[in-house]
Amino acid sequence: MINIDINCDMGESYGNYIIGNDEQIMPYITSCNIACGFHGGDPMHIEKTLKNAKEHNLRIGAHPGYPDLNGFGRRNMQLSEDELRTCIKYQVAALVGMGKSLGITIAYVKPHGALYNKIADDEKESRIVIQAILDIDATLSVMALAGSKTELACQALGVPFIAEAFADRRYTDQGRLASRREPGAVIHDPHAAKKQVSDILEKNLVETVEGNYINIKADTYCVHGDNKNAVAILREIHKELVK
Repeated sequence: MINIDINCDMGESYGNYIIGNDEQIMPYITSCNIACGFHGGDPMHIEKTLKNAKEHNLRIGAHPGYPDLNGFGRRNMQLSEDELRTCIKYQVAALVGMGKSLGITIAYVKPHGALYNKIADDEKESRIVIQAILDIDATLSVMALAGSKTELACQALGVPFIAEAFADRRYTDQGRLASRREPGAVIHDPHAAKKQVSDILEKNLVETVEGNYINIKADTYCVHGDNKNAVAILREIHKELVK
């Protein structure tokens, strides 16, 4: 049993719409990525999540996405460079500012959904996103897909990078996340999720949807808060892997 960092996307509820089981999940994670209002979250839920994360002594990150509340930020959008830059600055500034008002320091930024996946294959757009983050707070790290173009962009810009792997998502042979539209792309079985984390942690390998194994090395492992079995998955991971 060893210490590992487990992160989860949180604070994505808004109005009367409740997304995820944040309060049940927090005891099982060490980092939380808090929505910034564009793909999910509203001021009340964001502040509540910040306070709860502080109580649980979690490392806290901003979780900006495309301005796509109806699509939960999981639909691709074609934004100009200025639109993308200001979109990221606005969201990161909101969470950094709200955190400051509560005596909370934001440690990193993890892009959300379609934006996360798009910049994983686009170093130019990764640089735009990273620079927008630095314009708000030059001390922030970036959390993104291990082995992605975002990682290369962070290395080029000298920005601390947190390599992320997923407990509850399947991978392709190219090291990217299988599309949610594909059957089995999301892992709901706690034992399968635990095995995937164990393989990455102990062997630096992950099985792909094509049935092969590829190399991967991660600093943190994500379980999605809106996964219906998130709590069960986290309990299984804790039972076997977390001290």
